[in-house]
Amino acid sequence: MEQAAGNYWLDICQNLFNQLVAAMASVLFYDIGGFPFIVLWLVVAALFFTVYLRGVNFRLFSHALKVVSGKYDSHDATGEVSHLQALFSAIAATVGLGSIAGVSVAVAVGGPGVVFWIVVAGFFGMATKFAEVMLSMCYREVDASGKIFGGPFQYIKKGLTDIGLPVAGKILAVVFAIFCLGGALGGGNMFQSNQTVKVMTTTFPALAPYGWAIALAFALLVFCVMVGSIKSIARVAEKISPLKGILYLICAVIIVGANIDKLSGTLALIMQDAFTGNAAAGGLIAMLAMAFKRASFANEAGLGSAPIAHATARTKEPAREAAVALLEPFFAAMIALLTGLIVTITGAYAGASINDGVAIASNAFATVSPLFPVMLAINVFIFAYSTTIGWSYYGEIAWSYMFGARYIRLYQVIFCAATFLGGVMQFGVVLDFSDLLILGMALPNIIALYLLRGRIKSEMISYMGKL
Repeated sequence: MEQAAGNYWLDICQNLFNQLVAAMASVLFYDIGGFPFIVLWLVVAALFFTVYLRGVNFRLFSHALKVVSGKYDSHDATGEVSHLQALFSAIAATVGLGSIAGVSVAVAVGGPGVVFWIVVAGFFGMATKFAEVMLSMCYREVDASGKIFGGPFQYIKKGLTDIGLPVAGKILAVVFAIFCLGGALGGGNMFQSNQTVKVMTTTFPALAPYGWAIALAFALLVFCVMVGSIKSIARVAEKISPLKGILYLICAVIIVGANIDKLSGTLALIMQDAFTGNAAAGGLIAMLAMAFKRASFANEAGLGSAPIAHATARTKEPAREAAVALLEPFFAAMIALLTGLIVTITGAYAGASINDGVAIASNAFATVSPLFPVMLAINVFIFAYSTTIGWSYYGEIAWSYMFGARYIRLYQVIFCAATFLGGVMQFGVVLDFSDLLILGMALPNIIALYLLRGRIKSEMISYMGKL
């Protein structure tokens, strides 16, 4: 009887949730020539800033590598973490299961050509990431306790006030905070816990009845790090962010090596499909829309999330940290490329659907050895955990902006409760909800980037002059 009552209320919550997602989707995903509005919004911004900033995504790439190596570290500068820690904190949040589960689904639904366009979108997104982190460093604030706050909350409000638009600045900053908080409670944790439960119960069938326990354990592990805020998150991220990239790279190389005879044919298929879209429902336009949507979710360029983490970096030069941020979309694009290559070369994408999620990659791993899905499960947990703790900080800053720092513990409890809830919901619904909230952050953020483009460019030119 109790179980039936529980299912009744769960069904009601699920139906209400589905209606909310549908209502938001009708606005953000309004079709414009085959492209959802929000995807087109991000693509145009990436192209604009690549041209406007004179190809900064390529010109400062090597310099960014020198910065994260520690060459330009300044311990007496304002900030809480090093350039490298800030980068890893941002990568921890940015490069998550969107690069595994999301890309796997994109290939299954849109065809192998999606892989090419996801990588292309990543390269152009580097310019948008540079622009938003630049503003974050220019307008960051330090409170009485020495804690640093930065990101679109500050640069939208203060930056638009500087150009004579104070009312618009206040409104857009609040809109961004709402989306950011919602994104933290959706894609930042629900998506990650959902796919962690999925891969664990698929890899270890004995755990299938205990999905709720896995979700609960995941939520509790997140809470343990959340209580330490950005310094604790940065320390954990600095250790696990390189680990997740290295482990995944090793697995990918082994899988490709086991199918080396198919490599040339797979690459040819990806390139051919990229310009024909034959495998995509609706043709080339539908495939491009799918690719850019998944790329936006994977690298978060233009969403305004990563600038929150980068704002805590110790530096005297805003452009220096902005250059570091260029590396994030590149890293995300490489992980996405590996995923796309794996599921294509093994044929694991064929016949799969959106609800299969990370199981598509798991099937690709299983083609090498029955033990390889276990390796993927480890990878998924690391990706999901690092992303969730990174987004917990983004949500914390959004919460503080809206409600003040007095109720942070309440936010942490809500965040962990949503993490648990995401683990027991259907993947397709969670994916849609995540897309809506996280991609919605781009609306107010990119408006501010356009309006403050002059400040971005002048800071860049000044810094490159010093170099």
